[in-house]
Amino acid sequence: MSGYIASLPRRQKILFPDTLDDYVTDDNPVRFLDAFVDSLDLARLGFTHAEPPETGRPPYRPSDLLKLYLYGYLNKVRSSRRLERECQRNVEVIWLMRKLAPDFKTIADFRKDNVDCIRPLFQAVVGFCKELQLLDSDRVAIDGSKFLAVNSKDRHFDPDKLRDKLKRIEEKVERYLRELDENDAKEEGEVPFPSRVANLKEKIAQLKERQAKYEGYRERMARTGETEISLTDPDSRMMKCNDHLDLAYTGEIAVEVRNKLIVAYDVTNDAVDHHQLAPMAQSAREALGVERLRAIADKGFFDSEQIGRCVENGITPYVPEPEKAKGVAEREGIAPEFYADKFVYDPSTDTVLCPAGHRMVLRSVSTQPRRQRPDGLVIRRYATDRCCSCPHFMTRCTRNPRGRWITRSVYAETVEAMRARMNSPEGREVFDLRKSTVEHPFGTMKRGFDQGYLLLKGLRKVTGELGLTMLAYNLRRIFSLVGVRGLRDQLDARAKRLARAG
Repeated sequence: MSGYIASLPRRQKILFPDTLDDYVTDDNPVRFLDAFVDSLDLARLGFTHAEPPETGRPPYRPSDLLKLYLYGYLNKVRSSRRLERECQRNVEVIWLMRKLAPDFKTIADFRKDNVDCIRPLFQAVVGFCKELQLLDSDRVAIDGSKFLAVNSKDRHFDPDKLRDKLKRIEEKVERYLRELDENDAKEEGEVPFPSRVANLKEKIAQLKERQAKYEGYRERMARTGETEISLTDPDSRMMKCNDHLDLAYTGEIAVEVRNKLIVAYDVTNDAVDHHQLAPMAQSAREALGVERLRAIADKGFFDSEQIGRCVENGITPYVPEPEKAKGVAEREGIAPEFYADKFVYDPSTDTVLCPAGHRMVLRSVSTQPRRQRPDGLVIRRYATDRCCSCPHFMTRCTRNPRGRWITRSVYAETVEAMRARMNSPEGREVFDLRKSTVEHPFGTMKRGFDQGYLLLKGLRKVTGELGLTMLAYNLRRIFSLVGVRGLRDQLDARAKRLARAG
């Protein structure tokens, strides 16, 4: 008797199921993907070829190619060439595509041509989640993460990098010219390697060509005001990714707290999150369809103007204040009791009381240009004539010979109210939800889906690509929360409601 599990001979006849449908179980996610995409109005969402053309070669149905991409993003298969292979060997994909096997170019072109349709599709899935009552309508957590772009560091330039490269080229050219001069000084026939002379001239020509190219990049920066140039993906930017710098984009998401579903997303090429709080919170509020919302974010999103805009739109922000002011104060030799937050504003007299008991009055009002406000941000500056006679002057309070200045923006009171809210037990409890809520989707996308890097180029296309990733994450979550059979029952119930209404 054999000690191993016996295998079947390869030439032995076996009976396969009679139909392709028998290969896919009733609770397989591909059955929901098939039914859900068929329930969508792809023409209203803007997909190309949603209406078949009257002339020419018939195209593939956009619904079939969309099903293929959704399946691929759910199963760590994003490459068009790999999706082409899956159409020929994966039973689930063969069932989903009804034995269609488009070539990789057709598959790639579908994603490239329909990147603008992904956001409406994502919103349709969020609407389906609302029908399933899966969303927390009161709280969202907001965060951003870096996704690596299709651009190597060798094809990225900034002023410092160009200066260093041009300096090295000049040094090499000088060295080669010196060597040529030494060879010219020798008598004919004394040059030991004549081919070396020709090689040096060729190298100098190549260096001159490269020098002209780098000079062109530098002139372009001076002309356009750009601070960096990326050649492969012009929209990508150098960003800090964990503990190193790399070319990347920032993916921003707003996640509802109850079931960790993404309700809004965006993609930027900003290296920091300072300007993203209000836009993301507003997008989440509109997606949830509520008047009031609590938005939770980390200190990277702290910006007085963004916080003020949130409050103006009915959004209560929970964002901790970074200790940048404290670091500046320490570098300037300011003692802790004279930090900026120790100066108390009195709205009744429009003055500021300093820790030494002196009253600071309004001295100037200026407008700072801001990207989010074309009219600028109004800044009020307060000072006192008592600084020079104060015993803490030039020792513990300030080293500025003109005395201490305190600035306040029009959003100062809003920031102070949020600071008090964050220090309350309720504020600490709400903020504690952030990490367990918003880190979950990014961890799933980057580790579980292996989608921490991008395949497309350009901000517009990258936005569509990351939209598919966010969409796949939401689908994976609702599979876990409701189950495939429950989701299909919901689709059937929705179809019956629409039929009765029609």
